[in-house]
Amino acid sequence: MTSHLQPVEHIDDISANWITAALRRDGLSGVVSEVSSKPIGTGQMADSFRINLGFASVDASHDMPQSVVVKMQAEDELSRQAGAGGAYSSEMRFYTELASTVSIRTPHCYFAIGPDDEGRFALVLEDMAPAEQGDQLLGCDFESARSAVINLAGLHGPRWCDPTLVDVVPYRSAEETAFLASVVAESTAGFIAHYGDRVDAEDVLVLQAFAPKCGKWLVDNRDRFAPVHGDYRLDNLLFGKSDDGGVEVSAVDWQTLDLGLPGRDLGYFLGNSLLPGDRRASEKELVSAYYNALLGHGVEDYSLEQCFDDYRYGQFQGLMITVLAAVGLAHTERGDDMFMAMSSRACEAIRDLDSLALLER
Repeated sequence: MTSHLQPVEHIDDISANWITAALRRDGLSGVVSEVSSKPIGTGQMADSFRINLGFASVDASHDMPQSVVVKMQAEDELSRQAGAGGAYSSEMRFYTELASTVSIRTPHCYFAIGPDDEGRFALVLEDMAPAEQGDQLLGCDFESARSAVINLAGLHGPRWCDPTLVDVVPYRSAEETAFLASVVAESTAGFIAHYGDRVDAEDVLVLQAFAPKCGKWLVDNRDRFAPVHGDYRLDNLLFGKSDDGGVEVSAVDWQTLDLGLPGRDLGYFLGNSLLPGDRRASEKELVSAYYNALLGHGVEDYSLEQCFDDYRYGQFQGLMITVLAAVGLAHTERGDDMFMAMSSRACEAIRDLDSLALLER
């Protein structure tokens, strides 16, 4: 049963036998007799479904979960093409090669396969329900943000400046960096043209100031590096309750996995996932919480002042991801509203923190 598993084209092609075989790859022994699925999440490059599992007997359900989440290629062709360009492979590498070596809370992966030549892949993941996805448009409160940045330190701290990371997440070549920088420049112009008056004039100036410096920004400060999630924001986080009644955060969507300055994730999260007033009021305390968590993972020779500067420098991750996604993916009403919120919050944070000055160093 387990030797012929392949990625499937549609969620309806995932049968009880397919799920049984996938779970057996993780050492489980039960037998699924029926499956039912429903879409979950708001992914831009892939589709996710909750699969409820049925069993013919109590014995058949032995050691099996009652539900799983299956993530697979997007049905939308434009989004699928974007994901097949490397994003799907990045997520596979995280779950199969990196997840077990870091401490960030993320769903357990029972099974991973693909992507194949047609861009098809499948991840069978732990269902984190009743944890709920965050909402990028609404922002989050202080306690949720604090839990999120402490969880983020669990990605960066354990492999901080580990030279063997390049075997899993290699640096881009000079040619690849130059190409990405050129795409960001083109996408920035396209973003401004497409959204027109929805983009504030002050924000246009920030976008235009960063675009030609993106290549430099990507490679500077390489003396501090770790795995970078790349899209660590509310829509890619699941919020639940911890055993002590606090907020417990899990991270999903590893399609933008990168190797780079850890402050990119920190700046991106706080700059995009908090409303501007909330960010201003709490960013120093939240950066300190992240920093102290890094120290708990053994990070040395790194000051809080450096951490805050890296947080300032990392704000440009918000601009890069926003313009690339807004121009390269299919448009939806919520997606457009989200891109506007992300762009405006990132630009405001960049002005507040004088982040552009760091690009001149």
